[in-house]
Amino acid sequence: MSLAHQTLFISGGSRGIGLAIALRAARDGANVVIAAKTDQPHPKLAGTIHTAAEQIREAGGQALPLVCDIRDEEQVSAAVAKTVETFGGIDILVNNASAISLTGTLQTDMKRYDLMNQINARGTYLCGQKCIPHLRRSDNPHILTLSPPLDMRPKWFAPHVAYSMAKYGMSLCTLSWAEEFRADGIAANSLWPRTGIATAAIEMLGGDTLARRSRAPEIMADAAHVILCKESRSFSGHFCIDDVVLHEAGVRDFSIYRRSDVSEEELMPDFFVPDDLPKVT
Repeated sequence: MSLAHQTLFISGGSRGIGLAIALRAARDGANVVIAAKTDQPHPKLAGTIHTAAEQIREAGGQALPLVCDIRDEEQVSAAVAKTVETFGGIDILVNNASAISLTGTLQTDMKRYDLMNQINARGTYLCGQKCIPHLRRSDNPHILTLSPPLDMRPKWFAPHVAYSMAKYGMSLCTLSWAEEFRADGIAANSLWPRTGIATAAIEMLGGDTLARRSRAPEIMADAAHVILCKESRSFSGHFCIDDVVLHEAGVRDFSIYRRSDVSEEELMPDFFVPDDLPKVT
């Protein structure tokens, strides 16, 4: 199980889950492209594409930091072209970039609605459209999208319909691409966490209270690694949950992904997780 010499194009990977996935691949000796907007330090958010690149190199991988707003077709096209020019192709696309606003219909202005749908649903579609011609040339091509299982129950829409539409738009890309590009051997899968993940987004939503009840981003990175090492022609069209993927791969100790002073029972469930999802031990 190795991603050595594979080239990953990761949207929004300057911090959080995207960076964790990048670093896990880097430890295998992968080539990692960080396509994100943060070129200069943000006053409230740690990390830039350049600090991410430094960490990737320190972990053993090759890094290419690219300023890229995935809402802009020209920027995405240029980033994909630079990736191919630098590394000779693309083997893996990780659709990680996302925007969130947990607000109801009357509280969500159209600027925020547009931001979420342009980054989440449209950005995922655009990155796929530009990367797929190159993925077709890979020996084991994968698209991994960080989006939830499709579940049409009203409880996932009523509190924050704009966000739900944007995230489910990403999942619809997985659903369609798995079948549309099956003959090309391109795997399209989604990955979603069972619990909250301790990222800047969680801290902005609920501060340390929510962060301490969340697992570390490394659980998503390890689960992504398992998926991306699978044979693309035999594993596609799945909506995966992080700890289920790892349990099936033989992991039994999940305490390494949470704070030592927090029990499994205290962890906060994430949105969109099926009610009947069995627990892993």
